[in-house]
Amino acid sequence: MRRSLDDGNTWEPMKVVVSDERKAIHNPVAIVDRNSNIIHFLYCFHYKRAFYMQSKDDGETFSSQVEITHAFDAFQAEYPFKVLATGPGHGIQLENGRLIVPIWLSPKRIHRPSVVSVIYSNDNGKTWQPGEIIKESLVNPSESQAIQLANGDVLLNIRSETEISRRAISLSKNGVNNWSRPVFDQALVEPTCFASIIRFTLAGKHDKNRIIFSNPDSLEGEPMPFNIRPRKKLSIKLSYDECKTWPVNKVLELGIVGYSDLAIGRNYTIYCFYERGTQTKSYFDSSSLCVARFNLEWLSDGHDTKKKLIIFKKTANRDRFIFP
Repeated sequence: MRRSLDDGNTWEPMKVVVSDERKAIHNPVAIVDRNSNIIHFLYCFHYKRAFYMQSKDDGETFSSQVEITHAFDAFQAEYPFKVLATGPGHGIQLENGRLIVPIWLSPKRIHRPSVVSVIYSNDNGKTWQPGEIIKESLVNPSESQAIQLANGDVLLNIRSETEISRRAISLSKNGVNNWSRPVFDQALVEPTCFASIIRFTLAGKHDKNRIIFSNPDSLEGEPMPFNIRPRKKLSIKLSYDECKTWPVNKVLELGIVGYSDLAIGRNYTIYCFYERGTQTKSYFDSSSLCVARFNLEWLSDGHDTKKKLIIFKKTANRDRFIFP
């Protein structure tokens, strides 16, 4: 991880939070608790186990890891799996304090076939429980993002490999069970890639509802296996009606991009953390990680003076990042 203490102007050196020389550490998910400012932090080990940690000092230190793989055990009776994964990206905290982390499962040692659900905590991360699997058919749904709507419902925005190449949407009253039949949002192109969604403002507390969405907004080129398209043109979309329509669509990066995740600063600065460029001809071998920092004015009228890019370039050994 890296920290910035001045709204992204400068960054501290990289710090290893957890590592293992034998197997992959992957799919980190963070939730900043609005009541306590605790950072709830989940991650996975080799697609077999899940762990929870927390930080009470803005990421300066983290608690000892606690294994929470048992939170997935109840899924086995309905969907015997060998692979589990949280997120990636951020989780959410509902108005009632419930913590929700989207997850996906697969019965094979690969990413597909797959199903999606959530795990959740009602006691500030002390214990975690399984949600309900979304049973309606999608082609290999996986990496999802959740958001709470103004009416209290929870919307799950789902990646899948369905040929329609659009993001799938499912709703739940409590973010845990009774998920609605997934429908496709025709405005959200899906090149089969992770995407991010986050609330910017809420009517009543602010002037109007605003939700922001980011992903590669392109279906150019021939589809690769699993309906994966070349990942290009990272775009930021804005909705004023709780994800029903997306009237604002701004291109953040035209070239090759990858996964992205959104965050909102205390001063309403919008941050988009994303993969940028490629080291090879592969769309999956990114050359750098980038933080784009912008505000609502840039998103609304396009003045590039309101946008700043901060690039973390990969070094030759490809396992560390340097600040140029």
